[in-house]
Amino acid sequence: MIGGHLPIGAIVGPQGIKGQFKVKPFTATPQALSAYGPVTLDDGRQMQLQVTSVNAKGLAIVRAKGVDTREAAEALRGVTLHVSRDRLPDLDDGEIYHADLLGMAVTDQNGQWLGKLIAIHDFGAGEIAELAGESGPTIMVPFGGDRLLAVDMAAKTINLSVPPGLLDDIVDGDAPA
Repeated sequence: MIGGHLPIGAIVGPQGIKGQFKVKPFTATPQALSAYGPVTLDDGRQMQLQVTSVNAKGLAIVRAKGVDTREAAEALRGVTLHVSRDRLPDLDDGEIYHADLLGMAVTDQNGQWLGKLIAIHDFGAGEIAELAGESGPTIMVPFGGDRLLAVDMAAKTINLSVPPGLLDDIVDGDAPA
């Protein structure tokens, strides 16, 4: 997250030869990428997006002024798109931006510490939380829906219901000092 900005998508590559590019949206709908006004790129540049279509994989096909060739679109691969928090819609009760959860401590339904939330992924079968422990590899656990038991913004903690046996050989239960 760039100070005061939240990520709304990531450019995954060019589309065609006229400068259009594909964006993996982090928004509720791919069309929402056009709704927030100019977006800020990782390097601080700004551009106005126009979503022209959505492909079968749910990626937005986007056009932006000044990006007129496949080479220019290719140069944007891997860039994250950000918008100022004040341009985002108001949240309903109980809704939280994923970016506000990053860095929180995560426990399971028994109160066992699992790690710090470093990312939330959606590979198509539901949200997955990526957690970093004290040492060793990161772990991934189901997130969202009925798996998300509680979020305490003040205490910066998340409580998840983890399927039995999923982490038996991974988590040692030791919370950080």
